[in-house]
Amino acid sequence: MYKLIRTCKRLINTEAKCLNETQWIKPIGHDTEVTVYNPITKCKVPLILKTKNILKWYMCGPTVYDSAHIGHATTYIKSDIIRRILTDYFNIDVLLVMGITNIDDKIIKRSIEMKQDFKTLSNHFEMGFLEDMNKLNVRKPYMYCRVTDYVPQIINFVEKLIADGYGYITKDGSVYFDTSKYNRYGKLSTPLPDTAHPDKKSALDFALWKAAKENEPSWQCPWGYGRPGWHIECSVIASAVLGNSIDMHSGGIDLAFPHHENEEAQSCCYHGIDQWVNYWLHCGHLHLKGDVKMSKSLRNTVNIRDYLEKYSANHLRMLCLLSHYRNGLEFTDEIMQNAVSVTKKIENFVSDCNTYVVGKLQTGKIDENLLLTTLQNTKNQITTALADDFDTARAMHAILDLVRIGNKMLGQNDVSSSNNVNDSHASAVAVVSNYVSSTLSKLGLSQYTISTKDRRIEDIIEYFLKFRTAVRNMALENPKNNVLMKKCDNAREELFTCGVLVKDHKNSSTWRWK
Repeated sequence: MYKLIRTCKRLINTEAKCLNETQWIKPIGHDTEVTVYNPITKCKVPLILKTKNILKWYMCGPTVYDSAHIGHATTYIKSDIIRRILTDYFNIDVLLVMGITNIDDKIIKRSIEMKQDFKTLSNHFEMGFLEDMNKLNVRKPYMYCRVTDYVPQIINFVEKLIADGYGYITKDGSVYFDTSKYNRYGKLSTPLPDTAHPDKKSALDFALWKAAKENEPSWQCPWGYGRPGWHIECSVIASAVLGNSIDMHSGGIDLAFPHHENEEAQSCCYHGIDQWVNYWLHCGHLHLKGDVKMSKSLRNTVNIRDYLEKYSANHLRMLCLLSHYRNGLEFTDEIMQNAVSVTKKIENFVSDCNTYVVGKLQTGKIDENLLLTTLQNTKNQITTALADDFDTARAMHAILDLVRIGNKMLGQNDVSSSNNVNDSHASAVAVVSNYVSSTLSKLGLSQYTISTKDRRIEDIIEYFLKFRTAVRNMALENPKNNVLMKKCDNAREELFTCGVLVKDHKNSSTWRWK
């Protein structure tokens, strides 16, 4: 008992130290029974919402000067998975807003190189990004917000920071944030000096507004012509749509500093509060083999559309599901093959379950009590894992254990069973199949839907397989004449080239799409 009390005291003291010796303020509101890793406290904390079952979330979107690559894609897929978990597992209404950076140095440089207006260029790549997200089954946010649509609000935001003493104007007409006036600077990470500027008071100060250069897009403001700084864009958009308190803010781990740090600083000063964002989510990066960063500047990226010529959207999502969202991922053919293999294993299991339920699978010795007990344990494990900082890796492990046990049962021969509805425990198998399918669907894995035309094609395949089965049974009765068996084998191989996988059993055959 003494040891137990001592252990509890140590845990309480550790949590108190984690929470009290940092700059994070625990929100007041409604507990969701979900815990989230907090980069400020460096530990998991309870997810508490100001308004019950409503979560306001801002996500940093793309800078649209080029096509998105799969490194970008994994960040949006991971965020999409978390959003689906919050919505579909914990019944939280997520109000998600994404900013689109359609004016910055890279866009201006690219528009000059391509001799295009920056709006034409950015619109082209914005549309490409939206199409890519749709192909990857990433849900649309409540609202996409372009920076150029919020320039008047950005100017007002900067004006107030200047008036309140947090911003200062330099000789060239740029405006910088005075980090020395904000005593909480450095919440998310150790600050690193920004690029040198002769008129900056400190190397840590960052641009709120950039003075116009010759032949660059610019907007008029009280201190001259110019355009928004990078960090101010997200602060203004998020504040304009979501208000002066945001539940969640996300992006890649590279955005923690300086982008998110600077957003928090200027937003707290603008709104006159100590904490603007309650929970910061940072997704791990996708790396090439050898921990090489995937970057446009290094010219080693894999375009999303090029990726989709070799793999599917489900394969990339499975890669993300098999790892924790905060962890980095390595992209190699070997690692992708594992994601492909896991996806195929689950798809085959669901297909075999459905084949068994309709009485077409001639094997299967189902221990209904064990199967349903395993299912209930799986449900509990998945709920616990997803509530623990969205641990999809642990959830997928539980699903694969269920699939393994189910496959073992389906693969056993049971000579005492005629495999009909009354004695085959079809309902238990159906319940497991339905749970696996619906769970993966909730996590964003797209399912094959059958159109009227597809149904007719399947009927044709069924009719042909009945004929082939009759011929094959005739061949089995007369093993000396192997001509018919060879013809049946040839038919199976030809169907395979058309995407139809036929599996022969003792006196019957089943099929599924590859």
